[in-house]
Amino acid sequence: MGDQQLRLDRVAEAMRPPITRYAALLRELASDNAQSLTLFGTIAASTFDAARHTVRNVLVLDRIDLDMLRRLAEHGAKLGKGRISAPLIMTDAYIGASLDTFPLELIEIQQMHVTIFGDDPFTDLAFQNEHVRLQCERESKSLLIGLRQGLLAAAGRDKVLAAVEADIGAALIRTMRGMLWLKGNKDAKSASDVVGEVEKMADRKLPGIRASLDVAGEHSWPQFESLYRDVEALAEIANA
Repeated sequence: MGDQQLRLDRVAEAMRPPITRYAALLRELASDNAQSLTLFGTIAASTFDAARHTVRNVLVLDRIDLDMLRRLAEHGAKLGKGRISAPLIMTDAYIGASLDTFPLELIEIQQMHVTIFGDDPFTDLAFQNEHVRLQCERESKSLLIGLRQGLLAAAGRDKVLAAVEADIGAALIRTMRGMLWLKGNKDAKSASDVVGEVEKMADRKLPGIRASLDVAGEHSWPQFESLYRDVEALAEIANA
């Protein structure tokens, strides 16, 4: 399982106790099958806010053990209250085989992560431009389809439109990170900074995307329409 000392120096101090308990639980349930635990996203940056964010994480196993996962699921409610999301479950073989199919997800982890026990499986990953470009194109088109279907399902209810906007947020930022990656801009950035860099790249403002990321802002038809136009513009860039 690698070294036993947890590497928590980059983790928000308030989250160290629950993460320590979480790591202990994983080691108890998985024993030597647990290869590493990696936290990614805001928890690996100075922007983590326990009131708004959850601890996104990847548990790498030597082999998939469904019985262990079932036992871990029994702790789901308690972990959720502690702001810890269910882990993404991977193996080293799965990560290696996913470089061409899920590069955006792996780039997102690679750019902002901390491996708190075991060997870091993400820092040295290498991606092909064509694989990243294809997923950016696919994701941007999927986002447009999702917005259209969400609009139909909303049946004129602005509250439902707001939920549709929120649902695409993570995929939208992930896709824009990939677009920046293709331009050589591979440093870790906050969601707001990602939008700002894409605005420079596209030479246009993205007010709909910015509004969709503002949890406390207005989320009704005008914002939805603006978001759709922004995603259309992204799709054109990704398809160029």
